[in-house]
Amino acid sequence: MNTRILRRLCAAVFTTLAFAAGSVSAQNYPTKPITIVVPFAPGGTTDILARAVGAELTKALGQQVIIDNRPGAGGNIGTQLVAHAAPDGYTLLMGTVGTHGINQSLYPKLPYDPIKDFAPVTLVAAVPNVLVLNKAFAEKNQITDVKSFVSYAKAHPGKLNMASSGNGTSIHLAGELFKTQTKTFMVHIPYRGSSPAIADLIGGQADLMFDNLPSAIGHIKSGRLVALGVTSSKPSAALPNVPPIAQTGGDLTGYEASSWFGILAPAATPKEIVTKLQQEISKSLASPAVKEKMVAQGAEPVGNTPEQFAAHIQAETKKWAKVVKDSGAKVD
Repeated sequence: MNTRILRRLCAAVFTTLAFAAGSVSAQNYPTKPITIVVPFAPGGTTDILARAVGAELTKALGQQVIIDNRPGAGGNIGTQLVAHAAPDGYTLLMGTVGTHGINQSLYPKLPYDPIKDFAPVTLVAAVPNVLVLNKAFAEKNQITDVKSFVSYAKAHPGKLNMASSGNGTSIHLAGELFKTQTKTFMVHIPYRGSSPAIADLIGGQADLMFDNLPSAIGHIKSGRLVALGVTSSKPSAALPNVPPIAQTGGDLTGYEASSWFGILAPAATPKEIVTKLQQEISKSLASPAVKEKMVAQGAEPVGNTPEQFAAHIQAETKKWAKVVKDSGAKVD
């Protein structure tokens, strides 16, 4: 037999066997625990949503889903870990608008490619941010709404400490966009997640924050934080009496800086596994119990297809590149 023909036959057989093995693997998936890496500290919105998804996947797939918090560098440390993980469906990422929409424009040397290194599974939820102030600070300076806050910020340039969950997060960029549109200057203080930032905000070490609504809403309702406005174009059902910042008028007309969170797998993860994960997550997000719980926390569950999520990431990357450029935001 011709050597070239033999090689082609061997290659064809190998490809067929490899495909069959992959199909069997995907069909039996999962056979061991799954890890969802959260690239921020426990207690923040990324962590809250990951645990909600993990609990539902544990029920649906019959395997334990472990949440692994890997905070640092605006989410880059945990995200890089998943980018380099085995593409077998056992290591997933709860990505955010920061890790997959903002950081590419903010960090000169990103240790991963948000497009090429990942297989999008599904967009889990869209979440507005909320401008919150330390209660004692707001009362002392008679700040009761966005307008009075802007007046105070303009009268005290560089005197306000603006906490965030880390460089490049939507929480950070929401503040930078606010500063740009109002022509104010506030000192940015990045933390390793929303939870430690909120703790310092409540304790008085910081004055304000544009936090994700799910991680702030409990403190708002308990009275520990004062909410002035949400960053979405429409009011949140979870806080109907808190107006959208864009509707406060003046320089803030058109202001919008909301967040989103979604599950991603390493690139080259078998399509069958991605599809299975997407279907189970989407099914859980559509269930009345999960949906009601998320909406009460200020999150809007989504559960779209991998293709729709990929297109969303592409669009968000372009949007936030402009925000980063216009605001002059830098990693500090």
